[in-house]
Amino acid sequence: MKAWPRNPIIFEINTRLWLNELSRKYNQPISLGNVPAEVWDTLSALGFDALWIMGVWERSPAGTRIARKLQMLRDDYRKALPDFRPEDVVGSPYCVHRYMVDERLGGPEGLAVASEMLAKRGMKLILDFVPNHTAIDHPWVSEHPEYFIQGTRENLRESPDAFFESGSKVFACGRDPFFPPWKDTAQVNAFNTGLRHAYLDTLLRIARQCDGVRCDMAMLLMGNVFEGTWGTRVGTRPPVEFWEEMITALRKASSDFLFMAEVYWDLEPELLKQGFDYCYDKRLYDLLVSGNANNIRRHLQADPAYQGKLVRFIENHDEPRAAETFSPHKLTAAAVAFATLPGAKLLYDGQLEGRKVKLPVQLGRRPAEDVDEKLYLFYRRLLEELRSPALHEGDWCLCEPSGWPDNSSFQNLLAWCWRKDEERRLLVINFSDNRSQGHVRLPWEDLDGRVWHLKDLFSDSVYKRDGKEMIEPGLFVDLEPRGFHYLRF
Repeated sequence: MKAWPRNPIIFEINTRLWLNELSRKYNQPISLGNVPAEVWDTLSALGFDALWIMGVWERSPAGTRIARKLQMLRDDYRKALPDFRPEDVVGSPYCVHRYMVDERLGGPEGLAVASEMLAKRGMKLILDFVPNHTAIDHPWVSEHPEYFIQGTRENLRESPDAFFESGSKVFACGRDPFFPPWKDTAQVNAFNTGLRHAYLDTLLRIARQCDGVRCDMAMLLMGNVFEGTWGTRVGTRPPVEFWEEMITALRKASSDFLFMAEVYWDLEPELLKQGFDYCYDKRLYDLLVSGNANNIRRHLQADPAYQGKLVRFIENHDEPRAAETFSPHKLTAAAVAFATLPGAKLLYDGQLEGRKVKLPVQLGRRPAEDVDEKLYLFYRRLLEELRSPALHEGDWCLCEPSGWPDNSSFQNLLAWCWRKDEERRLLVINFSDNRSQGHVRLPWEDLDGRVWHLKDLFSDSVYKRDGKEMIEPGLFVDLEPRGFHYLRF
């Protein structure tokens, strides 16, 4: 199997939902072990480097019962699925009963077949790791209660939404310090030595089945965050960070295994220091939604090596659908922006077709939605271009726009370039609702002394430009609102 590329393109699939829809399409039960070859071929043809098959582990029966009863969740279900039925609730993939591939999805044997089908097509496999909590009926709750944060009966009486009883003991529900507890989960004690050993064994088993893991809410296991959330309940803080211990041990067994962190609160640099290969770039997502080009440009001025370790996205299973969040013109501008930056690129099932309904992860069925054919063709073209050596393996550089004293619209322009050997690309995006002009300075001194033909790969327009002028004062651009140039030299 080939090594991970520098800027991998990752596609996330909601496994249970995906297999249910394939079963209806092919009029037969489809599991991971018998997905038709043409389905794998289609994913490969789109140019994805890896498939994140989200939600393969056994879901909690107790968690599913809770997910069917909670009124807040039921309201979300009906909002997403007007003809919602209780049987549509299949449980949360982040309420893990055991790290065993669900037999209803094909079991371990089915996952092994899926992994082989992907490897034959040069694609890697990413699975979930949910370390902050387990399901309330995970075997460890009864077999190893010391792995979890425990409470008292008084805690249970005073905060029934934050604690639960199992056997003769009271346990804390899993939580993020800024949100209510997750009632279907049990909070692990990340400082417990036995828990760490058990998780390492779990990770080693997972690593034998895939090429990387997406680590759910990874920052919650950081020592200072965990201690700040749980205080004296957790005991003495270990000298080694949780993630340093896990990742260092895993790398001894599999040096090319990939760790991707879901992380917020600007803690990406710290988790990268602890060994992660990639961290979510939630700040970029928020900036693209808010739409201020200057703020986006400032964010992209960070060290290029750091930029190359971020996961760029405009939607995933946690965020609203991009086609609902962005207007049509802003959507294409945002898509070009996130997809052509260094780092990993994450796309979500339904994003290419323009789905607008954000589906709660507990559901196994989604509403029918019309395919946005124009958007789908746009994404197909964009994905094809992302496979070019310049963007896939090349070197990236942020470019500086400039303008004139009486025209500040150049500040609306975002620009960067890529190069691998003699292959070059320039991206210029007007990330505003106003027509904008400016010069974009290019960093390549060898442009001088030659005339260059620049082909826009989305409009097929061709521009003839002098190399010296593109260095200083820079390439002149004049773009409509939310317009962009995607130029090949």
